[in-house]
Amino acid sequence: MSKAFTKESDGDDDEDMALPAIPAGTRNYMTPKGYADLRAEFMQLLDVERPKIVEVVSWAAKNGDRSENGDYLYGKKRLREIDRRIRFLTKRLDVAEVADPSAHHGSDQVFFGATVTYANARGEERTITIKGIDESDSLKGEVSWIAPIARALLKAREGDEVQLMTPGGVEKIEVLEVRYPAPVRV
Repeated sequence: MSKAFTKESDGDDDEDMALPAIPAGTRNYMTPKGYADLRAEFMQLLDVERPKIVEVVSWAAKNGDRSENGDYLYGKKRLREIDRRIRFLTKRLDVAEVADPSAHHGSDQVFFGATVTYANARGEERTITIKGIDESDSLKGEVSWIAPIARALLKAREGDEVQLMTPGGVEKIEVLEVRYPAPVRV
């Protein structure tokens, strides 16, 4: 069968699998910085990268045989990737709810945006920051608000003991410290 008659997957589902889905009936919470970063990526793709690739593809298409034209083939592939990412970012930004963690500055209760230090039963301490699904980075000690540890800690206060469901069973952890960024004065 000719390649012309095969349907190439648009890959819309691939991008949605890259990050966890937003739980049904909940909001896509983000910090102001997380929202700004996603918006900046969206604008960069839309205003800079996509027009540049469209120009390359247009130029390559004028050069004749497209089946062996690397610039054309790569450009079309890259254009599909950019369009897929733009669709994904559009969906995520449309349902985003920006929550400023500095609103809780001085509080000892855990809410979205808190930096929490906790200890397990073995006395091992760990510090995490609860962030949005699209902005958390485990290598920086950031966890998504839908992560099991974040769900266990939410609404707890300094000194509280909470139970965390782990693959090895229930683990008790104690909240040692809760911090929020200071409000930015303009």
